[in-house]
Amino acid sequence: IALDPNNVQATYFARASGTARVAYNWALAEWKRQYAARKDDPALPQPTETSLRRQLNAIKREQFPWMFDVTKCAAQEAIIDLGTAFRAFFENRGKYPRFKAKGIHDSFCAANEAGTFRADGKRIKLPVIGWVRMREDVRFKGRLKRVTVSREADRWFASIMIETDDIKAVQHPSSAVGVDLGVSILATPSRDEPIAGPKAHKALLKRLRRTSHVLSRKKKGSANRRKAKAKLARLHARIANIRKDATHKATTMLAKTYRRIGIEGLNVKGMARNRHLARSIMDGGFFEFRRQLDYKARLYGATVVVADRWFPSSKTCSCCGSVKTELALSQRTYRCDACGYEAARDLNAARNLEHLAASCAVAACGEERAGAARKNRVKRSPVKQEPNSMAAE
Repeated sequence: IALDPNNVQATYFARASGTARVAYNWALAEWKRQYAARKDDPALPQPTETSLRRQLNAIKREQFPWMFDVTKCAAQEAIIDLGTAFRAFFENRGKYPRFKAKGIHDSFCAANEAGTFRADGKRIKLPVIGWVRMREDVRFKGRLKRVTVSREADRWFASIMIETDDIKAVQHPSSAVGVDLGVSILATPSRDEPIAGPKAHKALLKRLRRTSHVLSRKKKGSANRRKAKAKLARLHARIANIRKDATHKATTMLAKTYRRIGIEGLNVKGMARNRHLARSIMDGGFFEFRRQLDYKARLYGATVVVADRWFPSSKTCSCCGSVKTELALSQRTYRCDACGYEAARDLNAARNLEHLAASCAVAACGEERAGAARKNRVKRSPVKQEPNSMAAE
């Protein structure tokens, strides 16, 4: 939810974000130092977020006295986030934590312990600073668990975590659909009209270049450079918001309409290596489309079936199932040499993904199938646990 703070509140948000950043970087450096020390002396305790929080509290008054000007949650929750990042790294769910830079993704968090914060209509009460105006009411009813105040360009937002039962599984009117993501058309569903992407970066590219050029001519450290930098940040935020708005509308429609959604597991990083299509591919936001579709399907009771990266959705005929050996990217119309079927390339791929989603419904044992990877069609023979007495004779 967008916030509408005054100058005093915006200054406090910036100071609290700086406190969280310093605490995070200090904890990360201390974590690395203690972890390296354990290699020489295994008897030393392993660093944890709890031990680092206690260590920071012990030295905060002497080394970081300015941390007492903001809420204690800013530093404590930053170290908790660091512990979460390390757990994700050790479980192969994320990358190794990196140090945070000033002015990039500024934010701080506060957990709702004993009424640390609360919301009332179009305002929220945050620790130390008090009531702050919001642009809209909280959209869900339930217990407020955690709030994250973050800055995007020159605007501040509050992301509130709520424990609620408001979101229920919906009754999907259709069974299955295949969705093919593309460059010219953002998404081509097999049972609906194509979804054209806004291509916000391409539409605002001329203004983006001009604004970047103006920033490059400003003197470093001057007030005019700071204003030009804020203007460029607002333009980047506008491009991102236009892209996210289109993605949210498309993924919400798919998750509420179809019970099973077939989509390809694209290698976006590899696709972006094509210098001719890299800008259009990144402007489409394929990774964000997949991420939003995954969590919205869980919210509304749908299932996402992800095809293998090497699944020939474009080369396979959706009518007879024959597979072409070669299909150039410039061929936008699929023509089957076996049965004469003809359709748009993206529509044919979407129909193959729909067939895959429908066939991956339920396995024989009643469990969901893992995906479109190749399965063994022949049952393996059991391995004997005892020697064959007949063969010994």
